[in-house]
Amino acid sequence: MMDRPPSDGIGTTTTSPTIAHSSVETQRSTSAPAVLPMRVAIIGAGRGGTALLEVLHQIRAIEIVGITDKDASAPGLKRAKELNVPVYGVIADLLRDHTLNVVMDVTGDPSVETVLQQHGPTGTAIVSGQASRLLWLLVQHESTLQTELLHAEKLAGLGSFAAGIAHDMNNPLQLILGMAENLADETDLKTVHAQALDIIEAVKRTTAICRDLTSYSRRASLQQDGLVNINSKLDEALKIARYAVALQDIEIHKRYQPDVVVKGNPDKLLHVFVNLITNAVQAMEHHGTLTLETTAVAGATQVRVSDTGCGIAPEVLTRIFEPFYTTKPPGKGTGLGLYNIKNVIQHMHGTIGVESHVGHGSIFTLTFPGDPSIAEGTPRTEP
Repeated sequence: MMDRPPSDGIGTTTTSPTIAHSSVETQRSTSAPAVLPMRVAIIGAGRGGTALLEVLHQIRAIEIVGITDKDASAPGLKRAKELNVPVYGVIADLLRDHTLNVVMDVTGDPSVETVLQQHGPTGTAIVSGQASRLLWLLVQHESTLQTELLHAEKLAGLGSFAAGIAHDMNNPLQLILGMAENLADETDLKTVHAQALDIIEAVKRTTAICRDLTSYSRRASLQQDGLVNINSKLDEALKIARYAVALQDIEIHKRYQPDVVVKGNPDKLLHVFVNLITNAVQAMEHHGTLTLETTAVAGATQVRVSDTGCGIAPEVLTRIFEPFYTTKPPGKGTGLGLYNIKNVIQHMHGTIGVESHVGHGSIFTLTFPGDPSIAEGTPRTEP
């Protein structure tokens, strides 16, 4: 489960609300001197170049000056255009930028190394050969670790679902047991048929619970990225979240713009939404208003999860995205919830921002760039 501060001990000593803001993109110390980004060029847009592009694009301290490949259909070139990274047809043209700090050659082609030695700007570091292979292995390893970390945190959170699962499973099971006992002595065929139908419906409800949990707990595949219907995914997250927190005393407002989609991994997005919803309900101590909003305007898609709970104090807000940071008691939180959410959102080239009024609630805003429904045509959309 995502770790956000509980209500006790937060904002109880002030008479007026404190407003705090935080974002994974802008959360920096204002007193730190400005640091110029490292300017990087990528040679090769195959599998290795594409993976490198994805990782480096998420690092704010790095500016990707451009990417090139002799194969005009290389996947990395298409992805670069989606990310607004300049694409070059000739290596020499890319190397004319004399402000380059690093050139990364992931082609494995000795002739490319020769070109780099001839045309590389003076003072520019060139990473190629075995060094490039090492970098590729590190990128693969980092991606695997992030996936494993997300899965481990998800499984750890399932423990908090136990009470809700037991309650939802027990009701249809008791119905099945009662009906089966009645059928043992029932002789009226019409009554037998009616009770058999009730048993079938109870089994279907139990099966649906198992299906929901199996879908949520499965390991997300990096190959499943596609267009995801955000409204449907939020509704699915509500179904899952009710196993972890009581929703019956929560007023839920849905303000969905029709047909809002983003490009990403549906399983990871479901995990993000489940955590945000669960955390919001916990912050309200199970009484209050939960608002879910989706909008797609001005070339960007936004998702907002708002609550009327305790809010987050400014000194806590600056740390909520740090790994292993939690204000929850031992055994109640992993400290990885918001950290994993941040990584999922950044992988989708989005941002997550927080606005919090102590004693009045919090708003988590996810912003995703572009309009994927236009950029990708009409591909398969995950519900």
